[in-house]
Amino acid sequence: MKTLRLYGAGLLVALLLTLVAYSASASNGNKPGATWTLRIQGNNPLFSVTYGNGTFVAVGERGTILTSRDGRNWTKRNSPSDNSLYDVAYGNGLFVAVGDDGTILTSRDGVNWTQRTLPISIELKSVTYGNGLFVTVGGGGAIFTSPNGVRWTQRASGMILSPGGVTYGNDTFVAVGLNIILTSRDGVRWTQQTSLTSAFLSDVTYGNGTFVAVGLDIAVGLDIILTSRDGVRWTKRALPTKDWFHGVAYGNGTFVVVGLGGTILTSPDGVRWTQRASSMFKLLSGVAYGNGTFVAVGQNGTILTSP
Repeated sequence: MKTLRLYGAGLLVALLLTLVAYSASASNGNKPGATWTLRIQGNNPLFSVTYGNGTFVAVGERGTILTSRDGRNWTKRNSPSDNSLYDVAYGNGLFVAVGDDGTILTSRDGVNWTQRTLPISIELKSVTYGNGLFVTVGGGGAIFTSPNGVRWTQRASGMILSPGGVTYGNDTFVAVGLNIILTSRDGVRWTQQTSLTSAFLSDVTYGNGTFVAVGLDIAVGLDIILTSRDGVRWTKRALPTKDWFHGVAYGNGTFVVVGLGGTILTSPDGVRWTQRASSMFKLLSGVAYGNGTFVAVGQNGTILTSP
């Protein structure tokens, strides 16, 4: 009887250890951004994606607009412009997409879009929303702001900015580009900050009390990631890869960076980074988080998801 009890106890211990091991393995596999699934490929290049109002919106070359509720199934939408769209953002119940020749499109649902006009024709590379204001940045240091996505006002950046990205967080707008980081509290008055590098910063995001900017250090030909708590003081971070980073997003306690060659990195804090396998060798241009899912988009209309 004693032997039977010992055998039973040993079996229970073995079972518990197996369950713990399985739980740890499952937990690691389910970390945000750890595994990715190809959803679509073979269409026009996609440059950006965002999430709002229960909908993902991806935009790209020749006015391409796609929408999805879950990140898996996508529908192409009619666009009022054939110009390439480089970025899209959501705020105050409105999607705003920007692109070539000063193109600005707005939509309440991601399905029906209206074209807006700017006082000048200029390439617009990035758009964000914060503090009741849409802000878009473009070539030649152009910065425009709008409270509603309809009427836009040009602001003075004080620079000839080769634009990369713009975001909002910690009561601050941050714009990045070639050898430049700009900050603004109100979107109207902008201040240049020290970037620590001769880099082209492609994108910037905010999450968990931290700004993360990504790009390529042109002087040495290596990737770069910068982090900052306030948008003013920045720190370089060590990287496990040498591919050009193009997009960055935050969600579910995780930063995700995407770039050339299908590169995907994740980090819980912007400091420690882990390279993930996407099984793609194409450029990934943008990434967003929503509805429990990361969505990455890129070359040849590629769309990847990570639950």
